[in-house]
Amino acid sequence: MYMIKLNAIDSTNTYLKEMSSVSLPQDYTVVVAELQTKGRGQMGAEWIAESGKNLTASVFKRFTAFNVTDQFYISMTVSLAIIRALSSFKIPRLHIKWPNDILSADRKLCGILIENVIKNNRLQGSIIGFGLNVNQKSFDNLPQASSMSLLTGVIYNKEEVLSELLKQLKIYFTLLEQKKLLEIKSEYESLLFRKNKPSTFRTPKDDSFSGIIQGVTETGQLQVWTEDDIIKTFDLKEVKLMY
Repeated sequence: MYMIKLNAIDSTNTYLKEMSSVSLPQDYTVVVAELQTKGRGQMGAEWIAESGKNLTASVFKRFTAFNVTDQFYISMTVSLAIIRALSSFKIPRLHIKWPNDILSADRKLCGILIENVIKNNRLQGSIIGFGLNVNQKSFDNLPQASSMSLLTGVIYNKEEVLSELLKQLKIYFTLLEQKKLLEIKSEYESLLFRKNKPSTFRTPKDDSFSGIIQGVTETGQLQVWTEDDIIKTFDLKEVKLMY
């Protein structure tokens, strides 16, 4: 494992993207920063974290024979690895808010941003970025955010947390490489936030509707049982789960 530790960087994902544009980094190359000045989340959202208090890192995972159409399995694999790592630190009531926000109860602990490196229609690797709230105590204007320390009262060693995360990533990527797709998808769906519970969803046009999450398709679309008794599928850009 090759680890790069930085005091400050615009984005650890961007750092790895620039590396991979020259040549593919070693498998499990890790970039860790005390501060990200331009951290990114899903759909171009900004990831804001207090310097030195949280874990902001990106991991490069190489692939040799992986079907491009199975990309969402990478997202599921990473989500499960982070859940298992947090479980080992006794973080309670863990869930995955589709597609890959990690929650404790209804509070967001971790965001994930995966950017795949595809050349000649072949997946060569994935840049897996995550921002995990570890020891931060306050989140101004972010009422749904929390941290490991806020939840348990414990001050965590970030090196230990990162070590456990990387350990679980290796375990779950081994399952993925062994083509244990059914097991991965089943475990992911079992941890989906608000699965089988009446929920409210919002469209980009600000329309809202009610439905019940049933699961996901193999390509990552959310399956929702809607009020008209039909199971509909939605892409990330098409719907947002309100909570």
